[in-house]
Amino acid sequence: QVQLVESGGGLVQAGGSLRLSCAASGTIFSINAMGWYRQAPGKQREFVAAISSGGSTNYKDSVKGRFTISRDNAKNTVYLQMNSLKPEDTAVYYCNADQDRGSLVYRYWGQGTQVTVSS
Repeated sequence: QVQLVESGGGLVQAGGSLRLSCAASGTIFSINAMGWYRQAPGKQREFVAAISSGGSTNYKDSVKGRFTISRDNAKNTVYLQMNSLKPEDTAVYYCNADQDRGSLVYRYWGQGTQVTVSS
């Protein structure tokens, strides 16, 4: 099992910044991609950003140029630096980690951290 613990959420004014962290622990061998999703009230969970073990990144179009995902493999931690935040970024942000187990990939989720952007 892999446990993911997020931190860094909070309340910020529009235009402000927050940095989310997600630390992985437990049976953390063969973790490949890690990333972030978010879920706003009444909406489905959506992809925000992802980073591979080699450092390749991918972003949701609406956050490109504002959010940066990074990873410290030695600390088994992934970060999401969020700048120029907008009210529409308000959501619960969830960290995920994908673990390769032979022909299968297991996806683990954190408990979520609330990000609220006021206008």
